[in-house]
Amino acid sequence: MKRFTAVLLLMLFVTLLLPAQETGNGAGLNIPLVDVSVRQPDTNRDMAFSIQLLILLTVLTLAPSLVVIMTSFLRVSIVLDFVKRALNLQQVPPASVLMGISLFLTLFIMWPTFEQIYQQAYRPFVAEEITVQEMVDRGAGPIRYFMYRQVRDNPENIALFMNMQGLPQPQTFADVPTYVLIPAFILNELKISFQIGILIYIPFIIIDMVVASILMSMGMIMLPPVMISMPFKLILFVLVDGWTLLTRQLVLSFM
Repeated sequence: MKRFTAVLLLMLFVTLLLPAQETGNGAGLNIPLVDVSVRQPDTNRDMAFSIQLLILLTVLTLAPSLVVIMTSFLRVSIVLDFVKRALNLQQVPPASVLMGISLFLTLFIMWPTFEQIYQQAYRPFVAEEITVQEMVDRGAGPIRYFMYRQVRDNPENIALFMNMQGLPQPQTFADVPTYVLIPAFILNELKISFQIGILIYIPFIIIDMVVASILMSMGMIMLPPVMISMPFKLILFVLVDGWTLLTRQLVLSFM
């Protein structure tokens, strides 16, 4: 069946190409000619354009990583992974599902920030009211403010990287460079996500300890406590509506 399908597709492709080859006037399937030429730069402007193109391609390559480390995705994904491990779930929910949940929660949390970038930077640039540099500066403002709101409760993270660079302590938000704000934000997100993970682990560890003590008192040493405690964990998580509580607290932690 697979061979028959391949032969049928090949015959259809040849049939579409033959009229164009016979008539020579493009009556059949028109395939555009793509020509990519590489030449030496003649002026400094050409060289600058090549460098800008290289930087743009580099930024596009690193775009997924930037989305992960400069938004709420980092905290949400780590907390959801803690929940899965605390419940001793191996395959449910799958990692792809957790990443999808983290992505859409990130869109929900970051939507006001993205809306500000669209209104303040993208729309004026499309309307040819501002230059590319002004668009970048205006677009970086909302992202910087979002990261600073999360870091301002832990100013020691900013002070750490400012001291490493030998910079004076900032007096205002504008005095914090972006290359200092980003790593400070990453450390802050890791710290908060692990704090939330510890709070999530505590009740489930108590269940594991109680089940293990009961099994040992009954002399059932060979029976794994995890196998018995997992249903009780799931029952507790469902009864307290754990996913709703977790989602609500995650969203409120960014507000």
